Amino acid sequence: MAKKSDALEYHSSGRKGKIEVITTKPCATGRDLSLAYSPGVAEPCLEIEKNPADAYEYTAKGNLVAVVSNGTAVLGLGDIGALAGKPVMEGKGVLFKSFADVDVFDIELNTKDSDELIRTVKLLEPTFGGINLEDIKGPECFYIEEELKKIMNIPVFHDDQHGTAIISCAAMLNAIEITQRDISKTRMVVNGAGAAGIACANLAIKMGIKKENLILCDTKGVIYPERKEGMNEYKARLANKKTKARTLAEAVEGSDIFFGVSAKGALTGEMVKSMAKDPIIFAMANPDPEITPPEARAVRDDAIVGTGRSDYPNQVNNVLCFPFLFRGALDVRASAINDEMKLAAIKALADLAKEDVPDAVLRAYADRGPLKFGRDYLIPTPFDSRVLLHVAPAVAQAAMDSGVASKPIANMAKYREHLEAMQGRSKEIMRTLINKAKANPKRVVFPEGDDEKILRAAQILVDEKIAKPILIGEAEEIMAKCKELGVDFNGGVKIINPKTFERRAEYIDEMFAMRQRKGVTRAEGKRMIKNNRNYFGAMMVHMGDADALLSGVDHHYPETIRPALEIIGKQDGLSKVHGAYMMVSKKFVSFFADTTVTIEPTADELAETAILTAEVARGFDIEPKVAMLSFSNYGSTNHPLATKVKKATELVKKQTPELVIDGEIQANVALDPDLTENQYPFSTLKGNANVFIFPDLQSGNISYKLLNKLGDTEAVGPILMGMKKPIHVLQRGDDVADIVNMAAVAVVDAQKVHKK
Repeated sequence: MAKKSDALEYHSSGRKGKIEVITTKPCATGRDLSLAYSPGVAEPCLEIEKNPADAYEYTAKGNLVAVVSNGTAVLGLGDIGALAGKPVMEGKGVLFKSFADVDVFDIELNTKDSDELIRTVKLLEPTFGGINLEDIKGPECFYIEEELKKIMNIPVFHDDQHGTAIISCAAMLNAIEITQRDISKTRMVVNGAGAAGIACANLAIKMGIKKENLILCDTKGVIYPERKEGMNEYKARLANKKTKARTLAEAVEGSDIFFGVSAKGALTGEMVKSMAKDPIIFAMANPDPEITPPEARAVRDDAIVGTGRSDYPNQVNNVLCFPFLFRGALDVRASAINDEMKLAAIKALADLAKEDVPDAVLRAYADRGPLKFGRDYLIPTPFDSRVLLHVAPAVAQAAMDSGVASKPIANMAKYREHLEAMQGRSKEIMRTLINKAKANPKRVVFPEGDDEKILRAAQILVDEKIAKPILIGEAEEIMAKCKELGVDFNGGVKIINPKTFERRAEYIDEMFAMRQRKGVTRAEGKRMIKNNRNYFGAMMVHMGDADALLSGVDHHYPETIRPALEIIGKQDGLSKVHGAYMMVSKKFVSFFADTTVTIEPTADELAETAILTAEVARGFDIEPKVAMLSFSNYGSTNHPLATKVKKATELVKKQTPELVIDGEIQANVALDPDLTENQYPFSTLKGNANVFIFPDLQSGNISYKLLNKLGDTEAVGPILMGMKKPIHVLQRGDDVADIVNMAAVAVVDAQKVHKK
């Protein structure tokens, strides 16, 4: 729990508050100003006057949401007023932007008059692509949303109602599956008849819970038709006509599901004892639930429990819904958010919980234990970046299918790639490479075939048809681990045990023939093939039983590369192999070399590194512009270290005259167009380098690691260059996504070798 001083410091330090407005177009010259404002701005104005839909083309309307509140029901604080609620609304804007790249203006309206609020919001329609109502008390919130949906042609969504309902119903769907219930016969109690409670009840009915099997309760007990006290039309619609129960305890007895959006302690241990077998309990009162998971399990060890808190499993957090729901709605220019879109979001979230969880998410929740579909993992966690890629397309498709989309998406696969690119340039770049790999998958052998991360990566490679994995190891051990992890390859992988492999004798003969004059006896060759999986894997590639090798997730770099060099070897005509990393940030993609292999390169070796790295860049569809780095600029220092780089540059220009390359130069000159233009107008790089060749491994290795850690830049690699056949090395500690990415690199490399 954050301390008061920390929270106040967070909001007040530096620039006050949590959000700012930034420009998306340049405004650095007089011409820019004339385009941004007068007279150039008149042109889009006139186009919009002729065709109002052009506002989506020429303004930010299509990606702009208003978070509107009057502060009457703020985040567990109650009616604190519009102004006091502003930090919460700013926070909502932060979440919209961070999770789905949706821009937000928070609008706090100082009125408790529902009709006045409705009129005001309606007048905002030209500005926004959608309206997110927030922290407005019930029952007024129901009336306000209903009226706005009638009179507005953009999506209107009250998150306090529907966000909670969507997330909890997704979790409920999976809990019903796990407990093997029939939803049409399932009995449900919802405690709390405010905005969230009524929305949860209504959505559960739409999902298949029968109205006669649902009991709604408030602070005065069960909602039934004859009740007069504390009623309103929205509660009355959900009154249970059949029940004889009048208290929460009576309603809960024998029930299958309890949803709580009420108050701390509302559900007692005795009530939980009275519920049906495998009770499903979502105690969502914030900050303290109706009952905590330990309290519920103390009386019922078969209970499935979720709360709104991050320190317990199955967190019902609205951030899993609203950013992605609006993302999908905005992208098809939906006129509303309807039930079909909500149900699509529910199914997408429920389905995602059944998929393997990325390592980045596992690390974020390391104290939680394994995150695997089951009683303690019914819905994805809030920081699972895949939610965007699942929910937004599902919502967009539902909007199209239900007829509320005015700009349908023609190619949903391309749309998913666009969403992935929003999460960073590295995902966009790697998706391009993965698509190349999928066009012609190759056999990739994994010597560490029984490693958990390798198995999970292999599942993805098979499912997405990126590669054909070959796992080296004991079949029984591998299959036992697969069962434990919930991995099922459906026959998509081959498992090979070196001790029983049918071609083992041929491999031993070939090993002896290759290495007999390099100190290896037949007996030693036999031991290497039998006991060293990296040697065996390299022999598989050499003998044509695999197209590429990927290893190193649990080995030091030399342990992986040495067998490859001895068995596969470098390409003819090269002095040695070289290593590179692709460095990816939101603003740029560049390549650093040599970062892993050649410690003190000669001029000839530097030239090789430059040519090979340029080829790698082209493999990622990036036209290389090579900077040969030094502490000197174009002969400014007469020192052997600088002249070596100068000589290497001349060699590259002679061998590949079409390549854009220059050096020796300092790093700032390679990246500063103005400096280059003023000081070195003859430079062919013009300060726009994207391939950086370092004068030695020490500087290259230090630089890529510093940029990776301090520059918000992702390092993809190491990419091994110059081998006769594709061999690539993983870093110790790589996660599953890294392994999948490097497998795609290996497949594309193998495609090139096959082509040659």
